[in-house]
Amino acid sequence: MAEEKTGNVIIEDSDKQAVKSSLMKKGRKTIAYLQQKKDNGEKIVQYCPASLDPYWTMAAEMAGVDVVRYTSPGETIQQRIENLPWWTRELRRVAPYIHLNCYMQTPMYANKYKALEYASILMAEGADSVLPMGINLETLRYLADNHVVVFGHVGALSGWQTSRHGGYKRCGQTAEAAMEIYRQAYEYQENGMMAMTIELTPREVTDAIAKKLRIPVIAVAAGGAADGSELVHFDMFGMMPKDRMGSHAKVYANYFEFAAGAIGAFAADVKSGGYPQPEHGYGMKEEELEKFLDMLEKA
Repeated sequence: MAEEKTGNVIIEDSDKQAVKSSLMKKGRKTIAYLQQKKDNGEKIVQYCPASLDPYWTMAAEMAGVDVVRYTSPGETIQQRIENLPWWTRELRRVAPYIHLNCYMQTPMYANKYKALEYASILMAEGADSVLPMGINLETLRYLADNHVVVFGHVGALSGWQTSRHGGYKRCGQTAEAAMEIYRQAYEYQENGMMAMTIELTPREVTDAIAKKLRIPVIAVAAGGAADGSELVHFDMFGMMPKDRMGSHAKVYANYFEFAAGAIGAFAADVKSGGYPQPEHGYGMKEEELEKFLDMLEKA
């Protein structure tokens, strides 16, 4: 029986065996994996390194984190859009199993056709789901009908979308406001959204909505436990000024103290002659050294 291999796809010329055409890696934390964790009552761990280099994502995978929500670097929105495909490939290269939830820039889902074009590219490059912040129901339904996994968002918005609300503010603090968030979350679920984060809502609202919905709901600065929680690297590593730290933040390590301490120790070693030592390099055979020094002297 002849067999042809093309990337991860195995094509066999026998109709007795099924052709393997999936690009998924066994053990990858897909949306089905996250749903199973919710169904089993197991908490989902989500981390957001924003646009920092892929080694933060690699570290998150090594630590057993379930989801990384990311965007790409760039000085402008257009640059971020252009960078997202290759950035996704790079994250997938260093972290083959973690669930990659890609934050789409708003122009990428200006209409449902553009949304499908960009989302399908990102998922083909290695994303497990996409996040279009504030997506409308028509576009969401169109993506879901075309097999795109949308892992979206309710509650407080972030970025430029906060301007109409007067900034990044707590939401859902009255019964009526909380019900508005729930209705949006429910409509999202019924129109194909397969998971979502809920941001800056009271802990009671956070937990109640997570319990009411079938799909995973991850708390972001939302107090409650929900089906899991997210922290951003700035909060986790003490990278924000103390007067700007949110009440949800918990510092697990101080990145700048650690990094500056290590780099400072190296600098001090260089200045004092403590680095390099003989063991940090290799020497030349004595006869070759004598020969070289003689040649150098005559040069």
